[in-house]
Amino acid sequence: MDWLSFVFSFVVVFFSELGDKSQLVAITLGSNARSTTAVFLGVASGLVCTTFFGVLLGSRLGSLVPFNVIKGIAAMSFAFMGFYLLSQSPASSVKNS
Repeated sequence: MDWLSFVFSFVVVFFSELGDKSQLVAITLGSNARSTTAVFLGVASGLVCTTFFGVLLGSRLGSLVPFNVIKGIAAMSFAFMGFYLLSQSPASSVKNS
């Protein structure tokens, strides 16, 4: 096993998931559930499945498209979304919610 990749992936996902919508849903479900173990297993299973599909798609995409192209598309997408969100006035973002 490539332990460096494992540790790096764990740290990145752990910190990116803190305060995420999924975590807030897990908190809400856990506060109302009779069995927190069932909530934990359900939430963990959902995260494992979505991660599995993401890794599977990434490995397939990585074998078809050069890494620099994928990295460029991701960078442009994040930049576009950032500029789009910054260009919105606070009043218009509240109306659309």
